[in-house]
Amino acid sequence: MDTISVNKFRDNLKSVVEQVITRHEPVKVTRRAGEAFVVLSAEDWDREQETLSVLQNRDLMQQIAASLETHKDGQGYKPTKEQMDEITSI
Repeated sequence: MDTISVNKFRDNLKSVVEQVITRHEPVKVTRRAGEAFVVLSAEDWDREQETLSVLQNRDLMQQIAASLETHKDGQGYKPTKEQMDEITSI
């Protein structure tokens, strides 16, 4: 994550915001007093919140772990050729 001063952020607000949105990389902005804040696109914020929600859902995480085990054992769901063709054509 790039870090810039609040003065540089203020002077280059438009380009910093454009960079955050197009690169999908947050920017940390520091102040003289040592405090800091992070600039993050709304899309990336939503994605982070969804990830946190999944990670905090114990039942869902157990389902994911169980699915991973069946996949490793070769016992997972195997789509038909027609289903794979449909999936890969999306």
